[in-house]
Amino acid sequence: MKNNENKVALVSGANTGVGFQIAKALVENGYTVYVGSRDFQKGKAAAEQLGESAIAIQLDITDNESVRTAVKTIEDKAGYLTLLVNNAAVSHAGAPERTMEEVLGSQRASIVPIDELKAVWETNVFGTLALTQACLPLLQKAPGARIVTVSSALGSLAINANPENPYRSNFDAAYGASKTALNGIFLSLAIDLENTGIKVHLVSPGFTATALNNFQGTDSVEEGSKEPIRVALAEDLPNGSFTGPASFSGENNVLPW
Repeated sequence: MKNNENKVALVSGANTGVGFQIAKALVENGYTVYVGSRDFQKGKAAAEQLGESAIAIQLDITDNESVRTAVKTIEDKAGYLTLLVNNAAVSHAGAPERTMEEVLGSQRASIVPIDELKAVWETNVFGTLALTQACLPLLQKAPGARIVTVSSALGSLAINANPENPYRSNFDAAYGASKTALNGIFLSLAIDLENTGIKVHLVSPGFTATALNNFQGTDSVEEGSKEPIRVALAEDLPNGSFTGPASFSGENNVLPW
């Protein structure tokens, strides 16, 4: 078991995209990083790229047994967790290989199939919270532990309530509203944990070109990862923060709820 001064992180959905970039930055900054991936072989390939401080771990946040096994593995090998990065997410549960516009159009509140809406929320909301709850005992064993959850400015009610927001029509009931729910639950968690020493942060990567939007985002994955990496490495941010890229957020990168 390691001394808990050595920093240990778990990043869900870390085999590609923003999750991979976060894991890379953490390794470069001295963390031991558990690379969570639904497909263990993809996670193993990612960990091999990241170096010997990266450890692949099978993790499907919608599978309770997978979550239990992953957390038990970290407990047995490290004994604690300094940082949990909730990055795993899905944008839709319908037919594959559709454009971003087709996906968003099919997920309007008036027509979205309820089973598809539930499937998106199962990952983005319930699975994310389930993993976090399972990791709390390990986070409680580390000084200055933090939970960083990758959300989206698309989930901001304040932004989407503004008729002048050019992206307002993209606020759909499945993905967009799942991020609103995620924000609400993790703000609740920040309040719940504010006397424990565990900090909770939400962060938006911006409109990043990843598999979530069929790689139609305007920012590269490297550009979109800058703010999540900043938050993941920062140890002095206020509990309950919600931030995004400087290009569209306010003072100190703060986003409105």
